[in-house]
Amino acid sequence: MNKNKAESVKILAQNRRATFDYAISERFEAGIALKGSEVKSLREGRASIAEGYILRRGTNELELVNSYIPVLKQTAYFMHEEKRSRKLLLHKKEIMKILNFISKKGYTAIPIKLYLKKGLIKLEIGLAKGKTEVDKRQTIKERDWKREQAQVIKQYNIKS
Repeated sequence: MNKNKAESVKILAQNRRATFDYAISERFEAGIALKGSEVKSLREGRASIAEGYILRRGTNELELVNSYIPVLKQTAYFMHEEKRSRKLLLHKKEIMKILNFISKKGYTAIPIKLYLKKGLIKLEIGLAKGKTEVDKRQTIKERDWKREQAQVIKQYNIKS
């Protein structure tokens, strides 16, 4: 089997604001319980997890809430709710670790990226703490500084 094909990952949706608004300390890979029409819609890449968040459901379950997966016109009979709650599939130890982490004050679990890996749809979850305005400004300064460095290096390499 081709190694690149086995490790290929196609990003379906991404929460770009996550790394700017939150300091992410740990990441987990979770499966998602989806309906067939949702899978077809996701494969077209028209989903959004930017407003989504993760909540405790029952005693030992987690769910993704407020993520948007549009309905396809072709699946009119098997329609799904666009913003329904979706169960996350994780090992029990991982669930307990996430629940212990988010029970601390100021910490939360957020969806970072939704992707297709080896034919399965996975969700990357980040355990995060919200950044303050000072932290966000520092992130902007660092990003601008790196951009300036890249421009200078590029300019120097072209002239040489």
